[in-house]
Amino acid sequence: MCLAAAIASASASPARCLSPSSAALPRRFLHHLLLAATPPRPTPPPPPLRCIPFHRMAQFWTQGSLDKNKALVEYLKQYGAVRTDKVAEVMESIDRALFVAEGLTPYTDSPMPIGYNATISAPHMHATCLELLKDHLQPGMHALDVGSGSGYLTACFAMMVGPEGRAVGIEHIPELVAASTENVQRSAAAQLLKDGSLSFHVADGRLGWPDDAPYDAIHVGAAAPEIPQPLVDQLKTGGRMVIPVGSYFQELQVVDKNADGSVTVQNDASVRYVPLTSRSAQLQDS
Repeated sequence: MCLAAAIASASASPARCLSPSSAALPRRFLHHLLLAATPPRPTPPPPPLRCIPFHRMAQFWTQGSLDKNKALVEYLKQYGAVRTDKVAEVMESIDRALFVAEGLTPYTDSPMPIGYNATISAPHMHATCLELLKDHLQPGMHALDVGSGSGYLTACFAMMVGPEGRAVGIEHIPELVAASTENVQRSAAAQLLKDGSLSFHVADGRLGWPDDAPYDAIHVGAAAPEIPQPLVDQLKTGGRMVIPVGSYFQELQVVDKNADGSVTVQNDASVRYVPLTSRSAQLQDS
């Protein structure tokens, strides 16, 4: 076959198979024929993202399950909010979805409304407070949750101090106390509620709950303009309180009670909480 005939044949049938006689053609020409006969390779899809922003994951997490709750805890581990196995275990055991209103996305790392101008804190704040208090939530110890709201963190406290300890939640909205009790009854802490080592009470959180004082750990879930003295009085020597303090600008303060009754106060982080106030003031805009 002459070169002109080969060119004519290639242009008429670019995808043909080359015959052994084609080996006699110049190599450059054969290279062009091979390129014409080979279909283009498809562009591979980009590799999947290794880290998906958490707010984008929320669209997949609309129903409660322990598997999804564990995925939330894994997220909190990756971002440093959960640092110890003890905190990871208790947050995995108490499913956040049981404490969030139906229709919301319980595993999103943000606060959620629970009614009556109250919220359940963001998971990273729950993790932060549990990490700060974990050494004061040993089996047999007493813990007070002021402004217990949904009951989530009180349930975590109860799981950590166990049946020989006491976990008390106080909330000045009776409807929230009733709702938190129902929430816990569906959770892993239900037996502790039944046995009485976990309890909820309607009370003014600024005054604490003297009946089960002194407390090894006190958590306050709303921002006070200053640290309430009754809570300091009910804190056990060697105990710790975590409380947001301030109005517009707030700091999460860690209060440790010394042997002489004095306290040491340290700022842990800038935060934004609903105010610790009276029942009437909280409900005025409901």
